[in-house]
Amino acid sequence: MDRNHMELHFLSQSQNESFARAVAAAFAVQLNPTIEELSDIRTSVSEAVTNAIIHGYENRRDGIVILACDIEENAFVATVSDEGCGIADVELAMRPFYTTKPELERSGMGFAVMEAFCEEVRVDSAPGRGTTVVLKKEISRCSPVPPSENE
Repeated sequence: MDRNHMELHFLSQSQNESFARAVAAAFAVQLNPTIEELSDIRTSVSEAVTNAIIHGYENRRDGIVILACDIEENAFVATVSDEGCGIADVELAMRPFYTTKPELERSGMGFAVMEAFCEEVRVDSAPGRGTTVVLKKEISRCSPVPPSENE
């Protein structure tokens, strides 16, 4: 399978989370994932984008979230970046049930969900610099979807 890449920039508005999730899943289809693997990708990307909007930009609607997706051999890799407030203590933020927004009835399980559904989750963040989350999902039966006759 050849490598492939796509990038999407969108405003930090909650309605764009479902759009980003759908785009990531559509891009991943070329690896011929199972329904479960596709669901894992959708859920993980959704969690990362939601974190960028709610925590990174603190619900400001004018921030830019970047979703980059890559195909690397038999793996799907999604990178979600923001230039929001950043995370002071990444290790603490990744602990299950930890949340900085308890008033929103958030469960603090976003990173735990990403880690449960992906083989690799990397978080790079610093206060005032923003956050980048890299999600890697191995596709078990990776037999690429053949290109269409129009290509």
